[in-house]
Amino acid sequence: MNQYPHLTVATIVQRNNEFLMVEEIDNGRRVINQPAGHVEVGESLFDAAIRETREETGWSGRLDAFVGLYHCYSSHNDTTYVRLAFTASPLEQLEVAIDPDISAVHWLNLASIEAATLRSPMVLDCIHDVGKSVPLSLIRHL
Repeated sequence: MNQYPHLTVATIVQRNNEFLMVEEIDNGRRVINQPAGHVEVGESLFDAAIRETREETGWSGRLDAFVGLYHCYSSHNDTTYVRLAFTASPLEQLEVAIDPDISAVHWLNLASIEAATLRSPMVLDCIHDVGKSVPLSLIRHL
């Protein structure tokens, strides 16, 4: 087992009743996920969330609220993940190269997401928890 949990961030970006989602391959399966990824050394949680959104979707965004903290163990790779999820508003689609691990970027409604093969149960949990969001000031970067 990996000794330490992997710290990740995810953004729930919504526009016109649709969510900004990425399509990727995980363990040979085509799956849907929020823009998400690992926090880099020395990077704030907020900066990581904005960076991952830009790198995986080409969209710039502004964080709006903190949705929650999710703890998940993956038996596929024997790894524990700790995910911090944020809501974000889309600002503009940039002309940047998308992360090569991303197969496609989609705006999907909730029914489409619920019917999709998801990367993990956290994906849908985060969306359902948006209504429980709290101010970003709950998180302090020291």
